[in-house]
Amino acid sequence: MYDEMCLETFLAQQGKLFPEPVAETAEEAEEFLEDCMAVVAGNIREVRAYFEEEGVDIAGMDDEELEESQEVFALPDGRYLIVEA
Repeated sequence: MYDEMCLETFLAQQGKLFPEPVAETAEEAEEFLEDCMAVVAGNIREVRAYFEEEGVDIAGMDDEELEESQEVFALPDGRYLIVEA
């Protein structure tokens, strides 16, 4: 479900969401993301729609602030990985 880009990005940036690493290998990262039911969004509009659907209060947040949220990991190809732990 999660491609190599998602796994590598999460492994490299997991420190922004967790004080200690939760995964050290791609396999561990994939297991963790599956357990958390992490979501891959195609663009920032989909990220906004996801949070609104989940009932997260993002009123007043612009796209840049949304991108900088702890739970949002920007992928190099323009997609976003959303990890709610």
